Amino acid sequence: QFMRRVDTSLLNHGLNRLPLERSIITFGSWMGGDRDGNPYVTATCTRDSVYLARLQATTLYFKAIEQLIFDLAMWRCSSSFRKVVDEIVANRPSEEDSVVFEIRRGRNYTDFWKTIPENEPYRVLLGELRDKLYLTMEQLQKVVADPSIELDLDDGSDRFIHSKEDLSGPLMHCYESLMECGDEQVANGYLLDVIRQVQCFGLNLVKLDIRQESDRHADAVDAITTHLGLGSYKEWSEEKKIEFLKSEIEGKRPLIPHQLECSNDVREVLDTFKMIAYIQKKVPGSLGTYVISMATSASDVLAVVLLQRECGGTLETSLRVAPLFERLDDLNDAPRVLRQLFSVECYMKTLRNNEQEVMIGYSDSGKDAGRLAAAWGLYEGQEKAGEVAKEFGVNLTLFHGRGGTVGRGGGPAHIAIMSQPGGTVNGSIRVTIQGEVIEQDFGERENCFHTLDLYTAAVLEHTLKPPEGPKPEWRVVMKKMSDASCKRYRSVVFENPDFVPYFAQSTPSTELGSLNIGSRPSKRKPNAGVTALRAIPWIFAWTQSRFQLPVWLGMSAAFTEIKEQEGELGTLREMHKKWPFFKVTMDLIEMVLAKADLNVVEYYEKTLVDERLRNGLGKELRNELMATINHVLEIADRRELLVNPESKIEVDGQQCPAQHQQLKNKLQMRSIYITPLNVIQSAYLKKQREIEEMEASNDSSFDNLKYDPALPWAQDMMKLHPSANAFKSAVNDTLIITIKGIASGLQNTG
Repeated sequence: QFMRRVDTSLLNHGLNRLPLERSIITFGSWMGGDRDGNPYVTATCTRDSVYLARLQATTLYFKAIEQLIFDLAMWRCSSSFRKVVDEIVANRPSEEDSVVFEIRRGRNYTDFWKTIPENEPYRVLLGELRDKLYLTMEQLQKVVADPSIELDLDDGSDRFIHSKEDLSGPLMHCYESLMECGDEQVANGYLLDVIRQVQCFGLNLVKLDIRQESDRHADAVDAITTHLGLGSYKEWSEEKKIEFLKSEIEGKRPLIPHQLECSNDVREVLDTFKMIAYIQKKVPGSLGTYVISMATSASDVLAVVLLQRECGGTLETSLRVAPLFERLDDLNDAPRVLRQLFSVECYMKTLRNNEQEVMIGYSDSGKDAGRLAAAWGLYEGQEKAGEVAKEFGVNLTLFHGRGGTVGRGGGPAHIAIMSQPGGTVNGSIRVTIQGEVIEQDFGERENCFHTLDLYTAAVLEHTLKPPEGPKPEWRVVMKKMSDASCKRYRSVVFENPDFVPYFAQSTPSTELGSLNIGSRPSKRKPNAGVTALRAIPWIFAWTQSRFQLPVWLGMSAAFTEIKEQEGELGTLREMHKKWPFFKVTMDLIEMVLAKADLNVVEYYEKTLVDERLRNGLGKELRNELMATINHVLEIADRRELLVNPESKIEVDGQQCPAQHQQLKNKLQMRSIYITPLNVIQSAYLKKQREIEEMEASNDSSFDNLKYDPALPWAQDMMKLHPSANAFKSAVNDTLIITIKGIASGLQNTG
């Protein structure tokens, strides 16, 4: 329906419809494919995810074809279409009336069980398509129910729907015939919608991306080289790694021994690559991109190319490989890595249509260096990556790994895209939409249309009229602020020994890892402090306590250093008014600062934090938050956060506050409900930690903790924990309720 809206707009302006063979929007997913630090996503899990997605898509298309059989009852058709129908009729079995009728009736078709007459040509063709979809659906149901059954859709016959073209081809035949016979209104009705759906969603609804950490691939190659007596791959220099990988990619002999001795982790990596080759053979078109998280070098990409080939992949079936540059140093080094990668001839031969995808991480870069330094690193990294791609004649697509919260790169879609460097969009963009944002942006039909409108308009606008780049002096200022901000952020988060205990005590970070509310472990590696903590719980924990620290920490130091230089305050204000990137960055930070509440932060500290930490680091950070707010107000030339008295909009002839003022009013109303939840949460966090201390010390009083609810709903909740201590379970449930309530009220929580 969104594509129909775009078509209508084009036609109203005297332009043609969108091409039928293309879709301006496609969807991907990595649910069941993202194994980065998640031990539960295995090769089997990936296969099951693909089969389930294809089964769901086939079921939906089956229903759509049944509807089209009802709709397309006309007898007129083109001569070429008639030939196709005549061929179908000629190949019908002689006993079709009796045998096929019973078969179709057993399939519980909506109607048209009997032989469809030749004078209803569209129904004849669509009936044939319906039969194929049903058989495909039946086969998929079998393999989903019993994984030991081998999926075989390519048995040499044409009984099944094997590729997207098997479905889109007959539909396009119908469309072209109707148009040729003058039935444009019918052709451009529901039939056109189904054709658009096929082009957009394919046979799997979404293409499943695979993601794995670069170290896991290095471990796999290291196990192979060690077994073969070539030495430890991980100890080699980058140049030696590249030379080895190049020679193996260009060579023809197999590299992996049949009896390779390796760890379970290495075996799982190799099983994943074998499963990729299997899926590409059995259900082609189901997989999208292989994303390498924590990528730091060209060898990280070449290792994946080699492992795909060694595990059964071919040049045609291997997935495109996208390095994910996440940390600030990796973003700064990305242009050099890409230049080194594009200089490898055997790698360039693997690029389809000379296209390279590069993913940039907003979450881990922000956790690594702070929001301001990460934002500037991402901006410069995109510019330089684009220049390298242009130098080698490569068509670069940037994959933006944005989260829902500002601390993870989130923000309104249109302004976020328009603030990207000029020349980095070029008609295409990939973005991640995660967690709560999926529901907010796509949960209702009109919200979905609005979101797609914003993305489409922003990509078109940025491509046709790229924003101007910053002035040279603005770049100098941003560089200074980025360095000062990063230095201050890292000195607190990674160098101050009090920070980790303060973080653990003042937020529900520890509890988030034990509560069953996440899709994967909160840390990539156990007991590795903040470094291994994932960006989602990192942001989420600070949001729960209303401190919002990851977004603003380091900014006060950056602004102080710049403002001390004569005349630079005027430069900052000019940047805020005239540079989209800086304005968007500052406006989003201002919005997050408006959600912070020092009173709530102090209450959490008094309830949960040791006095030494509270009066030391806690006080220091609270003062820094106040200083940051004052700096933001000074640069934006405002008296209060989200308040600009000169900004008004007209609604129904009346002057009303602009959008930021409306947001401020909403936040004030929500705070009435959120703050009591914060009070309850802090009390139950304290109680939860006391219970854990009792358990750890084998305190006998733990067994005496009782909870015997009188209310029916509370009794029902306790039935969910039959074997656990009732009191501890009640505390856990209360914490989960407060976490959900605070997250829903604040939004953009991570």
